[in-house]
Amino acid sequence: MREYLILRVITKLLFPFILLFGLYVQFHGDFGPGGGFQAGVIFAASFILYSMVFGVQAAQRVLPDGILRGAIAGGLLLYALVGVVDLMLGVNYLDYSPMLTNPKDGQHLGIFLVELGVGITVASVMMTMFFTFATWREE
Repeated sequence: MREYLILRVITKLLFPFILLFGLYVQFHGDFGPGGGFQAGVIFAASFILYSMVFGVQAAQRVLPDGILRGAIAGGLLLYALVGVVDLMLGVNYLDYSPMLTNPKDGQHLGIFLVELGVGITVASVMMTMFFTFATWREE
């Protein structure tokens, strides 16, 4: 792989800002457009950019398969556990109102946790798919 100095410098400069924008989309999701899916795609796109510039092996050292598989399961588990907590509180699955004493605050907490689970899962699945296809021809 040829080394392109300008691409490497620009990627190193943009990478934290792309991640920061992903966090903004994640945390702004219950107040406006955005949320877990969009934030997960932005996070994955930043790591895909990193791996395209610095190589797939370098990106896999940052995000090994074990961490990605754990994040897939953890995000899905977080989503499901929010619903199970609601069932244990005696309401419908994913009815967030009784999660806190104030129903509006309970709605915000529930939506935040569900969107966080979605974001973690989407980013991890996209990175796993990218790594699988990127290394498929090498084996």
